[in-house]
Amino acid sequence: MTCSPTPGPAQDAGTISPALFLNSSPGLLYTTSHMTEDSCGAQGDTVAALNSGCFCISLDTEALRRELGTDPGTREVYPLIERRCPHLFATMPVFVSRAQLDAMAAVVRAVETVVAMPAYQELAMARAPEIAQLYPKGPRGVFQSYDFHVAGASPQLIEINTNAGGALLNAALARAQKACCPAIATMSTDPVAVEALGGVFIDMFRAEWRLARGDQALRRVAIVDDDPQSQYLYPEFVLFRELFLSHGIEAVIADPSMLRVDAGVLSYDSSPIDLVYNRLTDFMLETPEHASLRDAYLRDAVVVTPNPRAHALYANKRNLVVLSDAAHLAALGVAADIIDTLLRGIPKTELVHATDAERLWTDRRELFFKPVAGYGGKAAYRGDKLTRRVWEHILSGDYIAQALVPPGLRQTASGNDARPLKFDLRDYAYDGAVQFVAARLYQGQTTNFRTPGGGFAPVFTDVAP
Repeated sequence: MTCSPTPGPAQDAGTISPALFLNSSPGLLYTTSHMTEDSCGAQGDTVAALNSGCFCISLDTEALRRELGTDPGTREVYPLIERRCPHLFATMPVFVSRAQLDAMAAVVRAVETVVAMPAYQELAMARAPEIAQLYPKGPRGVFQSYDFHVAGASPQLIEINTNAGGALLNAALARAQKACCPAIATMSTDPVAVEALGGVFIDMFRAEWRLARGDQALRRVAIVDDDPQSQYLYPEFVLFRELFLSHGIEAVIADPSMLRVDAGVLSYDSSPIDLVYNRLTDFMLETPEHASLRDAYLRDAVVVTPNPRAHALYANKRNLVVLSDAAHLAALGVAADIIDTLLRGIPKTELVHATDAERLWTDRRELFFKPVAGYGGKAAYRGDKLTRRVWEHILSGDYIAQALVPPGLRQTASGNDARPLKFDLRDYAYDGAVQFVAARLYQGQTTNFRTPGGGFAPVFTDVAP
């Protein structure tokens, strides 16, 4: 059997679900498949070959519609995605080797080891605003994401984010794949139920709450973003609201301008808020519209996750300069094996200084430039695309230069319609443990969910655990 280039209705072997499993690390979930001699060609095919020539699994939109609309409170989600987010979900999965997944998890653990060190925290806090220095023993931050490129010999961590979206959407997507033939349908074992993965996420929020409030009951959560109904991932806010409600926690979706602080209590619609699930990109809560939330956070009147401290420790891109520098890591007292893992898994990164302008301009084709405080690929530039005008902007701004790492490629069609899409991998992690792995398919310079056939994609691996 070989991979069918264009799965169609007559070939459909039924809906399958990528398997989710727990390994020896608490809370670690991966999407897996079981490759056999008859699956997608001869045994021993590499994941690169599968990404180039296997089109046997694709998105089952009706299954996805059912997954996203199982509860009365989520029935609006799929129609909303159809209207506003037509390129949110890719039509094909991405194949990744077990060795690559293990290497990514090792980098996540190594970063967490360094971040836990007092010397590193002192360094990060020295350049952070005062608000980030609060609550050192408080919440760690939910849904950190470690974003990797995997085109080379070793996965490369290109970015860490502290308010990553998509986890619940990807959980639903993982259960909505279809196969074009029986051999492909046998690639997956029985999945862990979506409710079980939701429970893992709820346990994470409860852990954040316990770090801040001990044994007090978590009663009410606010999912907070600016004008939340206009946000691209608003459908996921609805999914989170219903997830909290299904676990006995009242939840609301709130614009921060509607929050109020009175008598040391943060409230929304006259009801107290215990915990804020923070989806804002104002990481230090600096804008006037966020004044009430900032006030409540400074007074410890509410638990905020992720919070300014988490961003300063993980997501400030200056941290990648430290994490990719052997001498700096050694000076902090990092163990040799951890340094080796980080240097193999993080591309060399440096701050852009005007004194290095000539060298950096000469080497620009091998570099990627990102603003220190940027997010979502905004104002980021491939060096080979730079104009002199943009280069002057970079030199006058606060930028890092990162060794250019090509993304992986996934072919989504064969013949005359063939066109590879780029992909990156996102490890959703909490407290150093990977919870879930998803891919993002795209064209252009950065992931933007505007590519037909692109978007979030499930991840399959060639070797069972």
